[in-house]
Amino acid sequence: MKWSELAVRTTNEAIEPISNILHEAGASGVVIEDSEDLTKEREDQFGEIYSLDPEDFPAEGVIVKAYLPVNSFLGETVEAIKLAISNLVKFDINIGANLVTISEVNEEEWATAWKKYYHPVKISQRFTVVPTWETYEPVSSDELIIELDPGMAFGTGTHPTTVMSLQALEKTVKKDQRVIDVGTGSGVLAIGAALLGAKEVHALDLDEVAVRSARINVKLNKAQDRVNVVQGNLLDTIDEPGDVVVANILAEIIMSFTDDAFHVVKPGGHYITSGIISAKKNDVKEALEASGFVIEDVMMMEDWVTIISKKPE
Repeated sequence: MKWSELAVRTTNEAIEPISNILHEAGASGVVIEDSEDLTKEREDQFGEIYSLDPEDFPAEGVIVKAYLPVNSFLGETVEAIKLAISNLVKFDINIGANLVTISEVNEEEWATAWKKYYHPVKISQRFTVVPTWETYEPVSSDELIIELDPGMAFGTGTHPTTVMSLQALEKTVKKDQRVIDVGTGSGVLAIGAALLGAKEVHALDLDEVAVRSARINVKLNKAQDRVNVVQGNLLDTIDEPGDVVVANILAEIIMSFTDDAFHVVKPGGHYITSGIISAKKNDVKEALEASGFVIEDVMMMEDWVTIISKKPE
């Protein structure tokens, strides 16, 4: 199906009434590009990083976008939208430039365009991540292939935090061990642990969409007999300790439950923490050590950090 992108250049004051006009015209949602977003102060609740590209925003004012199906009534619909927006001035609403532009978008391009950038990637000594739509032949006998369908964008397996987490699992996971994956996302780390020989992997995520995505990927890799994916908040659903616990999540969240993690890791076991920006490396190390862990290795890639720590025997 083809869609028309209708973009209205206007003011912050007119966002709500214009959005309402677009909804009533048949748009199921709107996109708002507000120049003020570039300078807005944001609360840092869980160590979020906001990196906004000025190229994605208007130099001034606001652009409100909506998507309408291309059909025989489109011309009349657009004219009705333009008239309704122009009439807002009767209610003393500043509509600014009120410049309306139309462009055509192909739905198939939205759905598949990103796939052309995602190919098989060798990310460690043994692991290669392969998208489900690609054909790949292993180049060595001990290579471990993880087939992945990112689905709702819960990780392609090639981000530095994931790459280092898989490398850390290679260093720590032994055959027949029990592994716990906190914040599993696409399930790539849980699958990796199973391929390394873990007998039992518990994969947890608070987001039910991530849980569904991970379960699909676990089945793709024929690991459902070893990997159990459940919806859960951090370690709340874990009642047995693990030989290796891995948490590829935000630094602030990692620091909030280091005591719980220490309790869940078996004596002599390992705790892999990733998703840490370099500026928070020392904070996480201090939190881990305060809970009783011994730091064994600190891995860095680009501006990201992964820490392997051990619980004393």
